[in-house]
Amino acid sequence: MIRIGYACQALAVENTQLRSCIMRNADEERLTEIIAHNLDVLDRIIEYNKAQEIFLFRISSELIPFGSSPVNTLQWDLLFVERFREIGRKLKEYGIRVSLHPGQYTVLNSPDNAVVKRAVEDLEYHCKVLEVLKTAPDSKLILHVGGIYRDKEAAMKRFEENYKLLHDGIKARLVLENDDKSYTISDVLELGLKLGIPVVYDHLHNRINCSDPSKNDSFWIEACKSTWKDIDGRQKIHYSQQEDGKKPGSHSQTIETSEFVKYYESIRSHDLDVMLEVKDKNLSAVKCIQLISPESKGI
Repeated sequence: MIRIGYACQALAVENTQLRSCIMRNADEERLTEIIAHNLDVLDRIIEYNKAQEIFLFRISSELIPFGSSPVNTLQWDLLFVERFREIGRKLKEYGIRVSLHPGQYTVLNSPDNAVVKRAVEDLEYHCKVLEVLKTAPDSKLILHVGGIYRDKEAAMKRFEENYKLLHDGIKARLVLENDDKSYTISDVLELGLKLGIPVVYDHLHNRINCSDPSKNDSFWIEACKSTWKDIDGRQKIHYSQQEDGKKPGSHSQTIETSEFVKYYESIRSHDLDVMLEVKDKNLSAVKCIQLISPESKGI
């Protein structure tokens, strides 16, 4: 069975816009107000997802403004613990699996110790969100390996060493993903198998930064499957399409249906959670779910 999800925000759904603020305005009163609003937004998105039968969702890293920064001095996990618990109960009741994806500046294999320290702190923040929601171990943190720094072998070794800095809670949730510039799916599988980290296969990234053109998506999905233990939940992959006329790796505005159907047919024998990375978010997710439903005449 294939399940479809989307990332971070629901478009054309009333009152689902997250708020933030600039650093100089990030006092405790302002942050408390914004976090309360953002948790209400998350709650509304979850209700929308349930109504649309979307059971896979990536929570925005911006849920807690300056979540890993000393600028935010709030003990937000304690201040809003009941609100988090309420949302977490809904996730469990509705069977919605969530994840988070720290951004490009969370680089665990940097040669700069200060950058690594901030990366660890950012992973701790993201992990805390999942923990205070009391999500199951199948709710994951997706991370890229990082930079090459002119020596990929040394950079991969540095990732292995810095991985030891993470507490067990982060390690239990961490998932590695191939990227569109530096680390191919083969590179990421090497690290994942060595460290016992599940690997997310990204379809578009492999098209751009290809490991082996002779191998198709099903091959790599099957290869990554071995990194997913029962406790990690259903195997996840990322699917996106290239936006015409934009730099390689730019996600399309919407999912083009004939291309998606062709891709779906090539992977439908696998049991997968497929995260769409597309600019129109939930709109494409709903479209794709309808395309692959048993009632659809498109399949």
